[in-house]
Amino acid sequence: MLLSWLTGLAAGIVFLHFLQKLVFPYFWEDFWYLLKVVRYGIRLEMYKLKGELCTVLDKFLNLAQKQPQKPFIIYEGDIHTYQDVDKRSSRVAHVFLNHSTLKRGDTVALLMSNEPDFVHVWFGLAKLGCVVAFLNSNIRSNSLLHCIRCCEPRALVVGADLLGTVEEILPNLPEGITVWGMNDSVPQGVTSLKEKLSTASDKPVPRSYHVASSLKAPHLYIFTSGTTGLPKAAVITQLQALKGSAGLWAFGCTANDVIYITLPLYHSSGALLGIGGCVELGATCVLKKKFSASQFWNDCRKYNVTVFQYIGELCRYLCKQPKREGEKDHRVRLAVGNGVRSDVWREFLDRFGNIKMCELYGATEGNICFMNHTGKIGSVGRTNFFYKLLFVFDLIKYDFQKDEPTRNEQGWCIHVKKGEPGLLISRVNEKNPFFGYAGSKKHTEKKLLYDVFKKGDVYFNTGDLMVQDQNNFLYFWDRIGDTFRWKGENVATTEVADIIGMLDFIQETNVYGVTVPDYEGKAGMASIILKPNKSLDLEKFYEQVLTFLPAYACPRFLRIQEKMETTGTFKLQKFQLAEEGFSPLKISDPLYFMDNLKKSYVPLTKELYNQILLGEVKL
Repeated sequence: MLLSWLTGLAAGIVFLHFLQKLVFPYFWEDFWYLLKVVRYGIRLEMYKLKGELCTVLDKFLNLAQKQPQKPFIIYEGDIHTYQDVDKRSSRVAHVFLNHSTLKRGDTVALLMSNEPDFVHVWFGLAKLGCVVAFLNSNIRSNSLLHCIRCCEPRALVVGADLLGTVEEILPNLPEGITVWGMNDSVPQGVTSLKEKLSTASDKPVPRSYHVASSLKAPHLYIFTSGTTGLPKAAVITQLQALKGSAGLWAFGCTANDVIYITLPLYHSSGALLGIGGCVELGATCVLKKKFSASQFWNDCRKYNVTVFQYIGELCRYLCKQPKREGEKDHRVRLAVGNGVRSDVWREFLDRFGNIKMCELYGATEGNICFMNHTGKIGSVGRTNFFYKLLFVFDLIKYDFQKDEPTRNEQGWCIHVKKGEPGLLISRVNEKNPFFGYAGSKKHTEKKLLYDVFKKGDVYFNTGDLMVQDQNNFLYFWDRIGDTFRWKGENVATTEVADIIGMLDFIQETNVYGVTVPDYEGKAGMASIILKPNKSLDLEKFYEQVLTFLPAYACPRFLRIQEKMETTGTFKLQKFQLAEEGFSPLKISDPLYFMDNLKKSYVPLTKELYNQILLGEVKL
């Protein structure tokens, strides 16, 4: 009897396990991930209840006491321990205490490349309770002035290699800004921070200077890419910094990991997820001044890297490198980041070994994030009933002609069906606030949608189109600004680029829309770079796009380039290419036109160009 009962019980357990795998295949992965999210939320609430608001800086200071000799930053072979960084950042704080009028709450702008002093200055100013504004080290002239003005800093700290950039704008800087350079010799109007650091005290700074009164207090300003205009300074609160620092931990990183950071620290990925993530873990980071595809794996082997961060096209750059022996000879187990395409994802794993790709989604200023904790290729994350209880978001229909969400007759936004692309929006409330941008409030207001599904509700507009499949996996589809309309249909540039990228002679693809006289919308154009020692096969290119793309999505024009410009996050620059259009009178690069009669792309001559302008050749 007992044996029969045990047999029945075992059979029932096996059946339930089979049923769970069939109906809820991701139950346990979702469960353990959500448990981590809840645990972290409870931990933050416990700090509040105890009256102890613990910030990223507080966590770092605790680690400097607990593990002073553990390497925190490895840079160009030099080791900076937790104690070293603590003392050097205290020197920075004492310089400003003794030689400036900075006070708690003041903003200081930081223009510096990836180097240990970036962290020293950041943490040193944080010890004084200052808000640090990270400036993009690639911007110049008016764009740099714009960024400085909109965050209204009291001081500007400049890296040794970027002082020349600031010299150009010194006469035009707003009054009251003191400029500090990390050089021994500095021009008139600039104070040498490096010189004063050599004699400054490294004694601990009293906690009273930086103790947080609220986790909603500003900690940083991080500039967005400015794809819809000039860059905007997103407000990063202590709470957002804490959440960002938990990313590596949530993906399973530990204190024993060595994190390789090649991304710019002026962006949230490098600073919050990277440096902040190492602090959350108590781990070591290998910091690189600039990403180098040729040195990447050598560095990983040299420093025993176990985790690296990626963004944009970094993984594809690695795949483009010449193949070498022993490419799987490394200790890397995780890669954390966003923006890797499905085809590159597969190629990367095939070539470099069993590395878990931890794709995530999150805007710098946003109040929503997704994490692909299952490793599903191509997906930025997963959602389910429980996740939506914690983070309320929706995908809604978008009108590309009006450049705004579609609303029904009652004035409410419309949900998209599963499998359809929709604009990702996230509800703004006390639990998931949106802190906006520094400066003009109009920029903050532009990112909010009001009366979305009912009177009085407020949502953050991410500006991103996403698709949710039948299994509740989410996929990035496109940016609103990167989508163009042609023949009454919406064309996703990433979809077209993915199809073209499948050709074996294509190395790089950038797709955008160009204006054609007397045509509504924009015609598709693809700018490509050929692989080394490969030739362009125009008939094969034609066959590829015609086979795998709808007719309206096929690029009408083709441009061959030797090099493509990218942003600091490796995103391809589209605006300038779109402005140049398809004119052979302006462009010296080879240009081609899609000829359906010849079933190929043909050279775009001046004569053919004029025929298109006159409407003699139909698109």
